[in-house]
Amino acid sequence: MGDASSLAEGLASGLRLGVFLTILIVMAGWEWLHPRRPLSAAKPARWLTHLLLTFLNSAALRICLPLTVLGAALWAEQRSWGLLHQISLPASVETVISFVLLDLAIYGQHVASHHVPLLWRIHLVHHADLDIDVTTGFRFHTVEILISAVFKVLVVVLLGAPAASVLLFEIVLNGAAMFNHSNINLPQPIDRMLRWMLVTPDMHRVHHSVLRHETDSNFGFNLPWWDYLFRTYRPQPELGHEGMTIGLPDLRNEQEVDRLPGLLMLPLRSLARRHHRPATDAGRPEHPPEP
Repeated sequence: MGDASSLAEGLASGLRLGVFLTILIVMAGWEWLHPRRPLSAAKPARWLTHLLLTFLNSAALRICLPLTVLGAALWAEQRSWGLLHQISLPASVETVISFVLLDLAIYGQHVASHHVPLLWRIHLVHHADLDIDVTTGFRFHTVEILISAVFKVLVVVLLGAPAASVLLFEIVLNGAAMFNHSNINLPQPIDRMLRWMLVTPDMHRVHHSVLRHETDSNFGFNLPWWDYLFRTYRPQPELGHEGMTIGLPDLRNEQEVDRLPGLLMLPLRSLARRHHRPATDAGRPEHPPEP
């Protein structure tokens, strides 16, 4: 990669960090002013764990992967690799196609992380959070972050996604994850309207229920369309947002799930004690979708 590519990646990293901090501050303030539901776990300890995990994940990406997702897009552009480099389309059309297909790929990856046992043992770290707020949006095991980065690199190279589109997608994905995990109280008319175009906090909170049939719904992070199309959409939790329980039914120990050492060891501990996903409970996601 040349100096220009390195400069582009450096500027992109700064932009992503700025957007991350801005959204974190805005969502945290919104949660404080207008929370959707009371939190049960100790907030300072959770937040410290999640922020430390984020720093660890960022360091792991820099150390373990020679190529970032944006770097992969720049590399593919230089060599005209990928589907979109083989056809002639306006830049705006390429950007839209890339964004939508990348979002579909992330939806597929998320579904797989729930249904492939090995992937679930890693992904359960995200679902073991006893509460859900803006910081849950970046609570992912380091191994999952690395797997996701490799997956996105492969998709970007095969697709030939433009670098600008990849940067836009990465920023929106991170911002959307913090937004739709946040504990904010949106007026219901606004929530219903937004659900036609993006995943709202109330929509995604259902996915963090202890009930299996609710956990296996609402997989989208950015666009809600895939849940509608593939019939994985569930409008509301059975017990309501105030009455539902967040997390996993057999992982309720705060020391185990909300402290960094215990959190990082969860996949191995779950393997040692043959942790399974809870048996499918009554009901399946409601169809067709009604945002």
